[in-house]
Amino acid sequence: MIKVGIIGGSGYTAGELIRLLVNHPDVVLDFVFSTTNAGVSISKQHVDLIGDINLSFTDSINPNVDVLFLCLGHGRSRAFLEANTFSNDTKIIDLGNDFRLENDRNFQGKDFVYGLPELQKKKIQSAKHIANPGCFATAIQLGLLPLASSSKLIAPIHINATTGSTGAGVMPGSTTHFSWRDNNFSSYKVFTHQHLDEINQSIEQLQNDFESPMFFIPNRGNFSKGIYATMYTNYDGSEEEAKELYTSFYKDAKFTVVSDQEIYLKQVVNTNKCILHVTKKDGMLLITSVIDNLIKGASGQAIHNMNLMFGIEERTGLELKASAF
Repeated sequence: MIKVGIIGGSGYTAGELIRLLVNHPDVVLDFVFSTTNAGVSISKQHVDLIGDINLSFTDSINPNVDVLFLCLGHGRSRAFLEANTFSNDTKIIDLGNDFRLENDRNFQGKDFVYGLPELQKKKIQSAKHIANPGCFATAIQLGLLPLASSSKLIAPIHINATTGSTGAGVMPGSTTHFSWRDNNFSSYKVFTHQHLDEINQSIEQLQNDFESPMFFIPNRGNFSKGIYATMYTNYDGSEEEAKELYTSFYKDAKFTVVSDQEIYLKQVVNTNKCILHVTKKDGMLLITSVIDNLIKGASGQAIHNMNLMFGIEERTGLELKASAF
């Protein structure tokens, strides 16, 4: 059994991570560290876990766990690792953004591998430290990587993606509370969202002459979970060629599938799937990508990475049913 520790256990991402791990057949959850909730039952904070877990949050750490998940929020993982020491055998999966970019990958002698399985599965299998991708970045990269693999991203790329309210985290804010979010819709960080850097980085890994601008409009939706992303760019080939390119690129992917029919968000909510749809109109290739932002875009992908790192079958603990109705 893999002994697991979680740092930062009270947020949405950690809640999904705990839910998935307590149902993983090869895992034992050793501790969930939270200084603000130490001594509090985990199922009191994450009420969907009532009857599934008897652990309480703790403010002490076991430095000898097999794998450590960091759910600390962006910019806080580095400081935590500076202040705490773990066994050289402990694998680390960071769900924040501290180590996603190339210039941040090496830290205290630890080399963090970017954990997008569809892009670099072999590197993940031999890695000790993983930088889990961002949620928008996951949905968008999976929509664009097949084109990059054939050097077909040669024109401006237009991206519009909408995320649920859980994407903003558990702490309430002026744009997250119910009265503001309900029956509402808005954009934010237009053309400047931080996930653009990791998206560009992955595309350049497959298409090293990539120079096309990406115009990304992120939106806040009035639903709880999921990301619905559309991308379009000029494309010289036929629709049939594009579909074959996408199907071939993801033929061995365990969670990313290409649909012949138009897709919708409920097909992926509560799953680790990414579903893609490709169509061509008036010389433009339109790619639609849907994921659950907390699972495929965060905790489920982290567990997928853990499975790869420990040589476990990829779908273990992640065979989940969508809320399709």
